[in-house]
Amino acid sequence: MLYPRVLRPRLGLRSGWTLAAWPLPSLQRSVRHQAFDASFDQEQLAEARKWRQSFQVSSLPKGSTSFSRSSGPGGQHVNKTETKATTTWPVTELLSVLPRLLHAGIRESKYYSKRHDCLTIQAQTQRSRSANADENRQKLFEEIERLYRATVPGESSPEKANKFEALRKSANEARVKSKKLHGSKKASRRGFGE
Repeated sequence: MLYPRVLRPRLGLRSGWTLAAWPLPSLQRSVRHQAFDASFDQEQLAEARKWRQSFQVSSLPKGSTSFSRSSGPGGQHVNKTETKATTTWPVTELLSVLPRLLHAGIRESKYYSKRHDCLTIQAQTQRSRSANADENRQKLFEEIERLYRATVPGESSPEKANKFEALRKSANEARVKSKKLHGSKKASRRGFGE
């Protein structure tokens, strides 16, 4: 139901919003009383955390590197040599070395090329071809690190997990108590009407 413009400011509704668009309190309550990593598949979380401990630049696939002339300052050297490195990694090749939790985010990377379904990174800051190619690998490593930090939550301590479990139990007890009180009110009304 869309409320008239006159009522929207009083209800705190933005234009075009309805009450149905607001999050339901019951959903908020169930999510609020759990640790952040509780909503993840624990097996996938363990796999990702174990993978992170051994992840290094050397564990990345080689990729395909091509060289071209770089732009910008550099004088005669820029005009005579092809030092700009462009490295591409097919997504399928990267997915084989990444944990399942990171698979969805790899295509969200700023380096992702939808046309070729690969990650493409360029470097032209160094005067050496190999240094620019190494810089590309380092950029890919940093991008995967960023993706890992954004996707995989840190481990919840046992104290925090116990705290959320106690909150969940007390919220459930309060909900049951409220329902019983409401039920008893309705039952007492039925007695007077008969």
